[in-house]
Amino acid sequence: MKRHQIIKSLMMAGLVAVFISACATTQEEMPAVDDDAAGTDQSQTDAGATDGGTDSGADATGLDGADSGDGDAIVDSAPMTVAEMLEQSEGALANRTIYFEYDSAKLTGESIEILETHGDFIAGNGEVSVRLEGHADERGSREYNIALGDRRAQSVRRVLLFQGASSDQVETVSYGEEQPAASGRDEEAWSKNRRVELIYTVN
Repeated sequence: MKRHQIIKSLMMAGLVAVFISACATTQEEMPAVDDDAAGTDQSQTDAGATDGGTDSGADATGLDGADSGDGDAIVDSAPMTVAEMLEQSEGALANRTIYFEYDSAKLTGESIEILETHGDFIAGNGEVSVRLEGHADERGSREYNIALGDRRAQSVRRVLLFQGASSDQVETVSYGEEQPAASGRDEEAWSKNRRVELIYTVN
């Protein structure tokens, strides 16, 4: 009987030892699980922080963009239209009268330079057309002066076409002595009447 109690006591002690050992093992393993879980949580936290940082960066970018949008926008001035260019009171295009020597249809070097600018302008703007009006002073017969005005207009036309203007854009007409720019019977008036005028139209 006593032996049976001893065996029972030993078995109880063994069970207690096993239980204590199991508890100790469980307690030793739990921190490892906690560490992994903590690591996972930390990773998630870090990821959340990163995502939060990204969102914050995106917000900052948006705010920066908004700040930029609030400022005055730099707008390049629009290029002038053809009509506006022709309205300019200065420059080569503003000079639209070509003068000639007495009884001559020959262009001077200065006149050719002016006409080259006009020719480039016409060639670069297909919606533009020009009428060349030839004139002469009162000396000579009416028929002669009509022919002289035409020769002067043709001299101007050749330069414009040479610069690339289309023949469809350039027409000529001669008024001879009939539309003087200046009245008078002296060289001052006559020199102003020996001319070709460029009359522009924007289609």
